[in-house]
Amino acid sequence: MDFQPTGEQRDLRAGVRDLLAGRYGREALRASVEAGVAVDRRLWRELGGAGFFALRLPEADGGVGLGLPEAVLVFEEAGRALLPGPLVATFLAAGVVPGAAAGTAVVTAFDLDGPLVAHLAEADAVLGAPALPEGEPVRSVDPLTPLHRVARPGRAGPYRDEGALLTAALQLGSALRTLELAVAHARRREQFGQPIGAFQAVKHLCAGMLVRAEVARTAVYAAALTGDGAEIAAAKLLADEAAVQGARDCLQVYGGMGFTWEADVHLHLKRAWVRAEQWRTAAQAEELLAADLLGADG
Repeated sequence: MDFQPTGEQRDLRAGVRDLLAGRYGREALRASVEAGVAVDRRLWRELGGAGFFALRLPEADGGVGLGLPEAVLVFEEAGRALLPGPLVATFLAAGVVPGAAAGTAVVTAFDLDGPLVAHLAEADAVLGAPALPEGEPVRSVDPLTPLHRVARPGRAGPYRDEGALLTAALQLGSALRTLELAVAHARRREQFGQPIGAFQAVKHLCAGMLVRAEVARTAVYAAALTGDGAEIAAAKLLADEAAVQGARDCLQVYGGMGFTWEADVHLHLKRAWVRAEQWRTAAQAEELLAADLLGADG
């Protein structure tokens, strides 16, 4: 089985990267953080117009007519850019919730176990729920993932596998981006008359980031092709580890500078922490994998 993207898929990924670089580059990201704006409605509509949310809808229904592997590539780029908002839920709601595919509706989901719901205040609908529940604001570790506590939490339901895979793709994009940031800083920053990338300890950190990211990439791409629940669980586990540990290692490469507000590394770490709890947690993925292995052994 060939997990390498085709020429058309590479063009799609490049197009999305260019779109996000022009519309949601570093300056826009920092402006969102400073203003506390997690969902830019104008940007959301632009994404809808570009086919971001309608990627898997049939062309007859106004969609792009592509598949899950292409969606994974698109979400990888969104993760790389730290694009905020309930991207996964709105994508899954396309064709189900009116306006979701066009980006005129923002849709969240019960993708966190327990009473917390992300982006409830910005949402027009909750995937799989008849109405928007009332919620109490709760402080979030990620400034661009606002949380609310609701009295009666719902469930992710039949969307859980695809939601977990797309979230894994977001984590993969973040892991690859923090790797780029770490390597660039290691080449640029000098100590004792040479780049810090020449030091063995820094080399080991960057090498570990690369290995985790590439292993996660393989798992995510494979799960996108097979759609198998156990493979999706494994992909989510590996991508979560790559994103969280990669951001931690990137902070180490940056040193004290990485902990300052001016650096973007901490934003990747905070978002990775939240995503690790969305759609499928590590404990849930491990249980699913264990059950699958036990079943395979008869």
